[in-house]
Amino acid sequence: MTDTNGSGTNGTGPNGVAVAMTKKDMTSDQEVRWCPGCGDYAILATVQSFMPELGLERERMVFVSGIGCSSRFPYYMNTYGFHGIHGRAPAIASGIAMTRPDLSVWVVTGDGDGLSIGGNHLIHALRRNVNLKILLFNNQIYGLTKGQYSPTSEVGKVTYSTPMGSLDYPFNPISLALGSEATFVARAIDQDRKYLTDVLRQLAEHKGSAFVEIYQNCNVFNDGAFDLLTQKGGRPNYQIRLVHGEKILFADGAKGVVFEEGSAKIVDVADVGLERIAVHDAHREDPSVAFALSRLAHGPSGPTPMGVFRSVQHDTYDDMMQSQLVAAEEKSGPGDLSNLLASGDTWEVPERRVALDPERNQPERRGVDSPAV
Repeated sequence: MTDTNGSGTNGTGPNGVAVAMTKKDMTSDQEVRWCPGCGDYAILATVQSFMPELGLERERMVFVSGIGCSSRFPYYMNTYGFHGIHGRAPAIASGIAMTRPDLSVWVVTGDGDGLSIGGNHLIHALRRNVNLKILLFNNQIYGLTKGQYSPTSEVGKVTYSTPMGSLDYPFNPISLALGSEATFVARAIDQDRKYLTDVLRQLAEHKGSAFVEIYQNCNVFNDGAFDLLTQKGGRPNYQIRLVHGEKILFADGAKGVVFEEGSAKIVDVADVGLERIAVHDAHREDPSVAFALSRLAHGPSGPTPMGVFRSVQHDTYDDMMQSQLVAAEEKSGPGDLSNLLASGDTWEVPERRVALDPERNQPERRGVDSPAV
């Protein structure tokens, strides 16, 4: 068996014997209740087919969701799952990941659940670099509540809640994740299962906060939102496939991306020459170049970068927290919560007085080990 970030083909049975798993093993007995034709079906089938590659028992996989169409996902995975409250999936999943580092913890959210009421939870889980795999289904609409505009709907979007057109400027989820210093950021699309699987494979191998935006068609309330990328000729002409170490080309090599004055720009290769086309570096520590790539498209209305924008390694919050716990126990001995709670109504805390800065008449900043005055 591999660890939670590796890949493999087998799980392990109760007697420690390797057992081959398939999509069927990952499929629960629950009836799938999405609208016929919903893009969620394709994503679900892709994830169910991919998860056996992790080489983990189902009991070591957890899917956590909030509220929305995408948030029914845990019901359909034959793993552990938690259907949380609106927007709070990253917080719940963070607690699971930090207390059970042996588990592979996945968050499934949507553009409404994750970027509206759950926006704060999402960005802080990303900046902390908690070891989570976050899938954000972006259909640019509220589907479960029947077609209101969402945080990713384009300006002017006419919906039941914006009959004269939305006035809100939409979030760019990739830019948001990069701005939050997520260590893995990628984009895929529901209809291309092979490409989505490749992105999921890279996601699963990453240790730390890993975020994937998945364009997902809502065929009832926002049908055709991604047709430009998926219709005949759309993939080569409008999908800019990012591959680490390779030049950023599309349209059968006729167009490419260059960087000028800190911004990414689409050019005709014949006009600038192949040597000027930028080479994609997903492992670049500075996220500014990946951010510039994310600004090429504010939605699927033109050439749109797809694939892994950034993949770097930082210490995870989980590991650093465990190191602090070990250090505290080595210094003070193991704690006993039961004894503490039963020790009386009160307990003493060592006095810590703070000296005033004589020039500003404000408390001086002191570290944890600074002596009290």
